[in-house]
Amino acid sequence: MAVDSLGLVWALFVAAADVQDRRGGLQLVELLRESVKFLRMVWGDSHFDTAIRHAWIRWGWPGRVVRAMKEQLGFAVQPKRWIVERTFGWWNRYRRLAKDYERTIESSEGFIHVAMIRLMIRRLR
Repeated sequence: MAVDSLGLVWALFVAAADVQDRRGGLQLVELLRESVKFLRMVWGDSHFDTAIRHAWIRWGWPGRVVRAMKEQLGFAVQPKRWIVERTFGWWNRYRRLAKDYERTIESSEGFIHVAMIRLMIRRLR
């Protein structure tokens, strides 16, 4: 999932459980390019470093990889990662998304889009 600084979804790629983040990240970046032509910065965790590198080489999008700090023990907030984690938390408020019971990828994507549409409509009020 690619989100903006408000946590709203710009691109969504739902894959089977056997798809690695490195491979799925490349497809996510391609989907993001269809929605957005120019970005100031792309942030991603260490599994998406290949996708960030791909975005830099292909379109000149600058990117940074957020890595876990090794010197800290226990829980530590990683910069910028909380934005996407907050969006995952919003999804848990929707009964259909609390657990993944869907049989097809298309229905999973559809219910995520419905949840985000509902969230954006509630913010407009």
